[in-house]
Amino acid sequence: MKLSEIQLGKNGVTDNFILTIKGSFQKHNQVRISVLKSAGHTKEQVKEYADKILTFFDERYTAKIIGFKIILKRWRTPKR
Repeated sequence: MKLSEIQLGKNGVTDNFILTIKGSFQKHNQVRISVLKSAGHTKEQVKEYADKILTFFDERYTAKIIGFKIILKRWRTPKR
């Protein structure tokens, strides 16, 4: 399983951050996003970030939250 790692900092979810994620999905099946303390280090904030990121992708992408990490996965068929 191919995996890419990205950090989410104090700027939050920006257009440039989404482009970075989309670029990572060209080579990898999963993207692991580490939410840094400067981005708002609460469980609710991490959930909001995951929901906001998923709005930029179609139904083939899912998000799983483990601690302060968001794991985005691309599937072959729609899962949401």
